[in-house]
Amino acid sequence: MMLHIGIIGTGWFSKVHADLLHETEDVKIQAILGTSLEKAQTMAVKYEANPYEDLHTMLEQEKLDAVYICVPPMAHGEIEFALIERGIPFFVEKPLSVDLELPMQIEAAIREKGLLTAVGYHFRYQEHAEKLKQALAGQMIGMASGCWNGGMPGVAWWRDLEGSGGQFIEQTTHIVDLLRYVAGEVSEVQAMYAGRSMHKLHEGVTVPDVGTVNLKMQNGAVANIMNTCILPDGVAGRSGLTFYTAEGIWDWNPEQLAISTAEGKQTIAGENNPYKSENEAFLHALRTGDRSLIRSDYQDALRTQAVTVAALQSARYGDRLFISEPSNESV
Repeated sequence: MMLHIGIIGTGWFSKVHADLLHETEDVKIQAILGTSLEKAQTMAVKYEANPYEDLHTMLEQEKLDAVYICVPPMAHGEIEFALIERGIPFFVEKPLSVDLELPMQIEAAIREKGLLTAVGYHFRYQEHAEKLKQALAGQMIGMASGCWNGGMPGVAWWRDLEGSGGQFIEQTTHIVDLLRYVAGEVSEVQAMYAGRSMHKLHEGVTVPDVGTVNLKMQNGAVANIMNTCILPDGVAGRSGLTFYTAEGIWDWNPEQLAISTAEGKQTIAGENNPYKSENEAFLHALRTGDRSLIRSDYQDALRTQAVTVAALQSARYGDRLFISEPSNESV
């Protein structure tokens, strides 16, 4: 069964997924949609796909089995609703939006349609992240500390709070999501953000460049996640998540999992390609209807979105916010 796939977006993530799909048997990249026809044509050549610059024209002219949505946070909404209306399954890169209201409306429409979705929280598909989850399943987690520290991306929309939602929503969402995946749901959020230097060095910067977020888990554990985009070019950043239990320390980063217990130390390297694994899970679901391999669908990703948006609201208004199960009724 040949799957005909459309890709919306022509940036880095679009090409990551397109390359993997192009190498997959019985998968055809049928169409590519860009913000301009020129961008779509430039990318489409490699995959022998049809280029488009208008969403509705692409959906009318192509018979697509699924669509990959790889667009900036502020560009969501029309795309998802158009696909839901036509019953076309989709894979969407995180984050879901810059806010919570729009994703809640999208999730309600997905749920009503019963549509197949997947969201690109690729850390969930790492083998050493899965081993972390399994190792901590029988333990009482005391606390966790996480970070996403690096430099500021050069694209204008990322530096604009209205375009990206800020670093915690756009980047650090990966750490929040892995915390949820391993340790369960978040019940409380309290955050502090600041703009220290990036707004002085670059024009159009309205995002905070430092922040720290305290979280309380439903199971009683506490966590802190910090992030910064203040680091200069040439200085290596760090992303990671560390768990502390009565049995020891489990220190995860994208490259490896380091375990320290009374019995000694152990390091588990990350060897699989999580982007490939998440694509295989989505394609398997398209072919068979079996969604069990998908580790983050839209409904689940909405819970991560709720936490990251609550952090922004807490930092903005100085409140401690309580996280409830997202529901369409609370919009």
